Amino acid sequence: MTQEQTPVMEQTPQTPGVTPAIPKGAKKKRRGKGKLIAGILVLAAVVIAVAVVLWYFVFRETNELGEVMVGTVEYGSIQSMVEGSGMTRARNSASVTPGSGTILELYVQEGNQVTEGQQLYKMDDTTAREAVQAAQETVDNAQKDLQAVYDKIAELTVKAPHSGNLRDVADLKVGDTVNEGDTIATIVNDTKMRLSLYYSYAYEGQIQVGQSAQISIPSVMTSRTGTVEQINKVRFVSPEGATHFEVVLVLDNPGTLTEGMEASAALTAADGTPIYAYQNGKLEFYETTVVKAKASGPVEQVNLLNYADVKAGQVMVQLGAKDTDEEISQKEEALKAAQEKLTEANNELGKYNATAPISGTVLSCSLQEGMEVQSGQGISIADTTQMVIEISVDEMNARYIKTGMMVNIDQYGTPYMGVVESVSMTASGENGVASVPAVVTVDNFDGSMIPGTYVSYSFVASESENCLVVPVQAVKYVSFDNVTLPDTLDAAPMDGMDMDGMDMDGMDMDGMDMDGMDGDMLPAEDSDGMAGEDAVAVPQRASGGAFAKPLMAVAVPMPDGGMDMMGGTGDSQGAIVWVQSEEPPVNAILEPDPAWEQPKGFWAVPVTVGLNDNSQVEIVRGLSQGQVVFLGYQDPNQIYY
Repeated sequence: MTQEQTPVMEQTPQTPGVTPAIPKGAKKKRRGKGKLIAGILVLAAVVIAVAVVLWYFVFRETNELGEVMVGTVEYGSIQSMVEGSGMTRARNSASVTPGSGTILELYVQEGNQVTEGQQLYKMDDTTAREAVQAAQETVDNAQKDLQAVYDKIAELTVKAPHSGNLRDVADLKVGDTVNEGDTIATIVNDTKMRLSLYYSYAYEGQIQVGQSAQISIPSVMTSRTGTVEQINKVRFVSPEGATHFEVVLVLDNPGTLTEGMEASAALTAADGTPIYAYQNGKLEFYETTVVKAKASGPVEQVNLLNYADVKAGQVMVQLGAKDTDEEISQKEEALKAAQEKLTEANNELGKYNATAPISGTVLSCSLQEGMEVQSGQGISIADTTQMVIEISVDEMNARYIKTGMMVNIDQYGTPYMGVVESVSMTASGENGVASVPAVVTVDNFDGSMIPGTYVSYSFVASESENCLVVPVQAVKYVSFDNVTLPDTLDAAPMDGMDMDGMDMDGMDMDGMDMDGMDGDMLPAEDSDGMAGEDAVAVPQRASGGAFAKPLMAVAVPMPDGGMDMMGGTGDSQGAIVWVQSEEPPVNAILEPDPAWEQPKGFWAVPVTVGLNDNSQVEIVRGLSQGQVVFLGYQDPNQIYY
């Protein structure tokens, strides 16, 4: 058997100092490991840098917070404002809409000033005028029909047409029926008597109206003085062939004369010659009237007696009405409908040759000469010399707005001054929040205020003058749960300060408007528990209404644990100011809460605040004029409050 041998690989002899050649595949593998190591080193460097930064800016303990900013307690004035927005409109405005047709002439365009009664355009109004005329005739007829009913009702009352004596009265009783045309009675006026005589034309020029005459009445053997009342130039021929004219004489009746008595009259010519009538005449009553019924109806009242004297207008018979109420109602309804038609016709006619209903400025004009008028086209006029702004004031500030008070108005940066014209007595609610509507008027003689746009408004709700104030940054809102308050909350007077000048005893706490305080209106806090910069503004209601800024006093617990100014229990939230002093002020909190981060050289002093605006706060209690207060820290990078 042949023995197998293991093959021996041939080795290349190595030369001292010479590195043997590395296979190509082994070289690529070593380069990949180098890149991985370099990446790890870079990542480690980044992590170390971030850690250093976090340590330096976050975890590094340091007392270098920056430069201390301070302010001073000073006397000043402060106002609380109510702000909001409203829509403008012209106090007086009107729109003119043409009727259907073609514009023949146009006399105005946008921007023109017009006066009341000035014609705006001209159209063919023939048809409209005919409609007005027809409507007027309908109204006239309806009025006549209604008046006829009233006249008919009036005729149910039979009255004496004149004074006199009743004769030939009808035999009527209550309940009898009287028909139209029935004779009621005859009235004779026998207070005077009339006598008609004939005189020869030979005396034509000798007899005049008003001339006196002696009237002889043989039956009573008396003579009465009469007067010529009337001369009638008739032609009466006597049997002897002479012509005569009529003379009517009147004489008073002493009560003994009656109709039918013979009488004659003697006149006297200018030369004294007597003038006699051709023959005697007969006396007649001065006036005789036959009274007839002008309406039909049952007799309700009767006052008729032969030879009874009556006065003019005296009721003789009262007849009852038949269905007159229904008839009147029908006639009145017909007249009302006719009048409405006439009004519509006149309004339509006015559209064809319209005049300006008010004086003012033409705000818009969509008409052109020769065009056919379409629906919605017309002319709009407004008197912009006085504008009206309708505003709604939030319910918590509604008590501050009064009629006649001044209001600041701003429209796109242009200031105006307005006056409250009216305040509604009824509030309107939306989304659980109520507001009170009010109307503000603004003079706009130059026409710069634009109608139909929004403006912002503000007015003073409350103000304090000659009061202590500090910058808003000085007041910090904190919790008093873990501190002991000083025995007194009043600050010690500064050297040289005249406390009498402050009139502390006369301080009007009502001026702080304690009724307006709302426990839900405490300033908002930042995440660190301290009141933020925005804490000076009262949160706006959900309705978006105006609000006073802030019209509140911050809660300050009383040393005895009694009620605070906000109506709370005095153990929750309040306000402090850090006061700079080597020794603690008499009203300082000696052991403040560590969470407040007391600045070095300052003492926490509880304060009561009043009004505040965006820059300063009123100090009602706790500080004195001239005290230096802490505002915050400042360094080149950031401000801490």
